[in-house]
Amino acid sequence: MGGWISNSKMLYQVLILFFIKLSTFLVALEVRYSIPEEMVKGTYVGNIAKDLGLDNQRLKTGKARIFTEGDSEYIELNMNKGILVVRERIDREQLCGIISPCSLNFQIVLENPMEFHRIAVDIVDINDNDPMFEKENIQLEILELSPPGTLFSLPSALDSDVGVNSLKSYTLTPNDHFKLKLRTQPDGSNSVNLMLETSLDRETKEEFVLLLTALDGGDPQRSGTVEIKIIVLDANDNAPLFAQELYKATVTENAPMGTVLIRVHATDADKDIHGRIIYFFSHVSHNALNLFEINQDSGEIKLNGQIDYENNKMYEMTVQAKDYGGHVSSTKVIIEVLDVNDNIPSINFMSVSSQISEDAIPGTVIAIIKVQDKDSERNGRVSCFIDNDIPFKLKSSINHFYSLETDAFLDREKTTRYNITIVAKDEGEPPLSSFHTITLDISDINDNPPKFEEQYYKTYVMENNSPGSSFFSVRAKDDDSGLNSRVSYFIQENLTQNISVSSFISISSEEGTLYAVRSFDYEQISQIQISVMAKDGGSPALTSSAIIDVVVQDQNDNPPEVLYPVVSKGSTTVEFIPRSADVGYLVTKVVAVDKDSGQNAWLSYKIVKFTDPTLFEIGLYNGELKTLRHIMEKDFTKQKLTIAVEDSGRPSHSATVIVHIAITDSFALAFSEFNDLAQEYGTNGDLTFYLVLSLVIVFFLFIVFIIVLITLKFHKWRRSKLFSECANGTVPVIPYYPPRYADIGATGTLCHVYNYEVCLTTDSGNSEFKYVKPLVGNVVDIDLSGTETKTQTLRNELTAEQEVTTPMLGFLLFNALPGLYCSGFQLLFVCGPFCPKFSLQQVKCLLNWVKIR
Repeated sequence: MGGWISNSKMLYQVLILFFIKLSTFLVALEVRYSIPEEMVKGTYVGNIAKDLGLDNQRLKTGKARIFTEGDSEYIELNMNKGILVVRERIDREQLCGIISPCSLNFQIVLENPMEFHRIAVDIVDINDNDPMFEKENIQLEILELSPPGTLFSLPSALDSDVGVNSLKSYTLTPNDHFKLKLRTQPDGSNSVNLMLETSLDRETKEEFVLLLTALDGGDPQRSGTVEIKIIVLDANDNAPLFAQELYKATVTENAPMGTVLIRVHATDADKDIHGRIIYFFSHVSHNALNLFEINQDSGEIKLNGQIDYENNKMYEMTVQAKDYGGHVSSTKVIIEVLDVNDNIPSINFMSVSSQISEDAIPGTVIAIIKVQDKDSERNGRVSCFIDNDIPFKLKSSINHFYSLETDAFLDREKTTRYNITIVAKDEGEPPLSSFHTITLDISDINDNPPKFEEQYYKTYVMENNSPGSSFFSVRAKDDDSGLNSRVSYFIQENLTQNISVSSFISISSEEGTLYAVRSFDYEQISQIQISVMAKDGGSPALTSSAIIDVVVQDQNDNPPEVLYPVVSKGSTTVEFIPRSADVGYLVTKVVAVDKDSGQNAWLSYKIVKFTDPTLFEIGLYNGELKTLRHIMEKDFTKQKLTIAVEDSGRPSHSATVIVHIAITDSFALAFSEFNDLAQEYGTNGDLTFYLVLSLVIVFFLFIVFIIVLITLKFHKWRRSKLFSECANGTVPVIPYYPPRYADIGATGTLCHVYNYEVCLTTDSGNSEFKYVKPLVGNVVDIDLSGTETKTQTLRNELTAEQEVTTPMLGFLLFNALPGLYCSGFQLLFVCGPFCPKFSLQQVKCLLNWVKIR
């Protein structure tokens, strides 16, 4: 079946070709279009229906299609619009290469009746290709002796574009030696040559880097470059040149064989083998023939024999330099022989001391010296000296005699012995010298006090130590010697917490070891400062002192103490939480302290006994007791927790506290829960009284606020009505209070508003709080006639701070009434379920206002 279908398709194609060939006799129309290359897909080519005189319906009924013999169809037919459009991007260079013009030829075939039309689409080249060289850089080697006009072939560039966009010209980096020369080949192409325009000199410049640029004729113009590196090859065109025309050297008569006297040096501007130089003697006097030699590679001239100043004082010779090309140059060398000083000075001591006290005054004579030299004239003149960094000096007396004296005060502690070297030196060339060393010991005097290693020490001792144990030692050093350096130690008397330090610490007078007289208690005394004195055995004795801070280190010898909840009469306080409390609700916080310090005072908290293990958790380090889950109806309303507080010492200590928790359904039931718990756990009976009293006061204030508000509204209505009735008469005498102020009694003192937030725990029965009263009050008075207004400032000399003792308010916290203004008599009362707050001064102000009304 498949083979039949394949044969049918082949037969169909053959028939189409046959009809196409046949139709060439019937239709011979050809349409030609022109488009640029690189057009995007869908670009309009031409209206084929219009150009062929056909309508769109004919294209559809005739099943118009494009027939091409190529593999790719770059043009497609849009039968709906009757136009030709680009099917895929056309690259002219890929399609036709350098062939120009470049055309796409295809046929449009129609049926019923059969006809076809030839279509040609010319692809116009655009400048989309840069001229390209085969290599990015090339290298040429040119001999420096190459004559001008020599040509060197360069690679040509290739440009895939054609016509005006093809390669047009070349440019070269401007330079003084080369230029481009183009030649036309028989095939019409251009060859590029580099022509040497001026002679090269490698010694001036041995390398050139030029840039050859190929340009096309497009718009915009495109280019390609290649780097040309030209290396100038050397030629032997330079002779060696000496650095000097005359070389001079000196040599002493007793110079050893092999001594380098001088080095001659010549340079050749050529390189490699052309620049290699050899040195040799061209002329040497007869008496110097065997005394000197020259190194042919380095040019060093060495002494090859024994010379004598008395026989010959100067030698002359000629040295030549020759390169491997045969070029030669020469220079003259003169060597002068110098006389030598061959006798050394002698040193003789007439008198000398071996010891001196360190308190000797400057100018004390130590030795008498005589120096002499057997040479004559300059070689026989002798100078004598010693080192400058020692406290001694040489003083010349008569000819050839010197005295050695002290030049400063001596210090045995810095230097106990001096080795004094006396040097005698003549003035010969080179000078000769001799030396002699004497040893001088410095005897001691007691001129140095003992010195501690440090002026301040800090040591540690563990509390509860054993009395009589050593814990530290100090050491003082005395730079003197013998009895003057023997040191004893003492503790200077002073008080610590009104107790003598000697009752705490003692010291060994010989060794400087500190001993604990008693057992220390860190909680009573944590640090002791003592002053230790060191005294030497000299006469008179010298002393010094050092400060020692003895820090008592803590031991874990105190258990934690629970500060909150407070245990009163054997029971702790009761904490209330609503049954609607969320997960993580903060019930209370256990606060504990430890008298120890450091790690011994690091506390951790945990619940050791509980009514329900799934309801509460406590922070390991902060002691915050929170709920673990939501409270359910089946949970007990009374919970009892035993919380253990443990420190981090080794061994650790702990304390426990019992926390009672009451779960209440509403605020009103808190009293009954509280009373039950108070009776069950023995809570202070006064707490209930204060709680009830607080609630009554809050309720009373709320009722007063409602009454005052109604009265104020009624008063304002009466006054406005009275003013309206007396619009044309006399204004009645009515007391006027400016907004936000109220007159209190007859004193004119204004009411100042203060808000105080008080939040107290149930165990703070006798706690105190402070509030600040105003110091200055302002009042505005209006006279009865209504014609004059004056402002008075009244200063009240009141105490700036007043303490008020308040009773324990239990779980009820004053956390409401954030604002009250006497002028508008507005009282905002917001009461939370457990922590309301109010302003005491606002309540006082309100009651005073009610009183005067």
